[in-house]
Amino acid sequence: MKNSTSIDPKHHLVEKADDTLSLGDVNSSIEAPKDGSFWRKLLAFSGPGALVAVGYMDPGNWVTSVGGGAQYRYVLLSVVLISSLIAMMLQYMAGKLGIVKQEDLAQATRDRTNKPGGIALWLMTELALMATDMAEVIGGAIALHLLFGWSMIASVLTTAFDVILLLLLMRFGFRKIEAIVMTLIITILVIFAYLVILSKPELSAMFGGYLPQLQAVSTHGPKGVDSPLLMTLGIVGATVMPHNLYLHSSISQTRKIDRESKSAVHEAIRFMTWDSNIQLSLAFVINSLLLILGASLFFGHADSVGTFGAMYNALGDNAIAGAVASPILSTLFAVALLASGQNSTITGTLTGEIIMEGFLHMRIPMWIRRVVTRGLALIPVIIVTLIYGGEEGQLDKLLIQSQVFLSIALPFAMAPLIMFTSSKKIMGEFANPKWMTILGWIVFVVLTGLNIKLVIDIFTGGA
Repeated sequence: MKNSTSIDPKHHLVEKADDTLSLGDVNSSIEAPKDGSFWRKLLAFSGPGALVAVGYMDPGNWVTSVGGGAQYRYVLLSVVLISSLIAMMLQYMAGKLGIVKQEDLAQATRDRTNKPGGIALWLMTELALMATDMAEVIGGAIALHLLFGWSMIASVLTTAFDVILLLLLMRFGFRKIEAIVMTLIITILVIFAYLVILSKPELSAMFGGYLPQLQAVSTHGPKGVDSPLLMTLGIVGATVMPHNLYLHSSISQTRKIDRESKSAVHEAIRFMTWDSNIQLSLAFVINSLLLILGASLFFGHADSVGTFGAMYNALGDNAIAGAVASPILSTLFAVALLASGQNSTITGTLTGEIIMEGFLHMRIPMWIRRVVTRGLALIPVIIVTLIYGGEEGQLDKLLIQSQVFLSIALPFAMAPLIMFTSSKKIMGEFANPKWMTILGWIVFVVLTGLNIKLVIDIFTGGA
C-alpha cells in the first residue's frame, strides 16, 4: 500500500492520502462548523469522548470499585479522582496526536519502528484487546443470566450475536453510534445515581474521601480482606487501558477541519479536549458512584459483594442492603451491567480495526474482524463455563485475570504516546509543554510500577 502524505514543515500538519487514513470510512466524515457559538461547535465535536469514556467504566472496573467501598468505605475515592485526572491528560495527548498528524497511535508507532518490532507490538496490543473483549463477554453474559435466568453457557453464547448488532449500527453512520453510546452511558449514570440516593451516603465522609489519605497506600488491612494498597492497585491499574489511547487517536480525526489553517487545528484540539474531559468527568462520577454504593450499602459485608452475582443478590437482601433492598434495585444493576458490556463491545471492535490497519497496514472487512475477535474471546470463557458448570464466581475470576494483559501492554502504548506528542520534531508548535512531558513520564513510571506490582500479586496469589 502506498503511503502518500504531504507535510508542511512549518506547521507540522499532515495531509494523508485517502487509502492511508485511520478508519478511512469515517475519517473527516463529520462537518465541523467554521462559525457559530461555543456551544454549537462543542456539540459538533462531542461524541468521540463518549466512546473513549466507555473504557473507564467497563465491567472490569465494577468489582474493584464496589469492593473498595465495601472494604474501606470512602478512603479510595481519592484514588478514583487521581486516576481520572491521569486519564484526562493521556487522552488529551492521544486525541491531539490524531488531529495534528492525521495518524493514529498504531500508525505513528509502526512508522517509527522496524517490521519485526511493529509485529511484536501488534501481537501485544491484540492480546490486550482480547482481554478487554473477554471482560465484555463476561459482563454481558452475567447480566443476561441475572436478568433472564438463562444458563450461563447460553448467556455466553448469546453475546456472540452482538456482532450483528454492531454491523447494523455501522450502517447508520458514526454520529449515530456516538449517540447510542452516550445514551447507554447516561442510562448507567442515572441507575447508579438512583441507587446511591436510596443508599443515603454520609455526605461529609463521602466528600472527605476525595482528599488523599495515607491509608490508601497502606499494606495492612483487616483480616480476611485485601489491603488498601492492593485495592488502590486494582483501581488505578484497571482504569487507564491501552486500547483507549489507540482509539482516541483515531476517532479524534472524524471531524472535518481546514488543515491548512493553524487556528482551525488549534480550535479542533481545544474542542476535542472539552469533549474528552466532559465525558471522562462522567466516567469519574460513575466510578465514584460505584465505590460510594459499596461504601454506603455494603460496608462490613465485603465478602458478600465479591462477584457480579453477589452484588445483584445483595441489592435484594434486607440483611445486607437494609431497608432499601428490593428486586427492582437488583434488576437495575443488571441492566446497567448489560449496558456497560454493550458499550465496550462497540469501542473494542473499532479499536481492533485501528490496530490491525495501523500496525500491519492490513484492511479486512469489519464483520470478519469482529467474528475473529469475539470468537477468540469466547473460547476461554466457554471453557471455564463448561468446566465449572456456569459458576458465576469463576467467570469473575477470569475477568480479573484478563486485566493482566492490559497491565502488561500499557507501558508499550503510553511510552510512544508521550514520546511522540512531546517531540517538537514530530508535533512542532503543538508539542506538549515541558511540565506536561515531565508529568507524563512520572505518571508512566508510577503506573508501570503499579501494574507490575498488580501482575506479580495476581500470579503469586496476593490479589
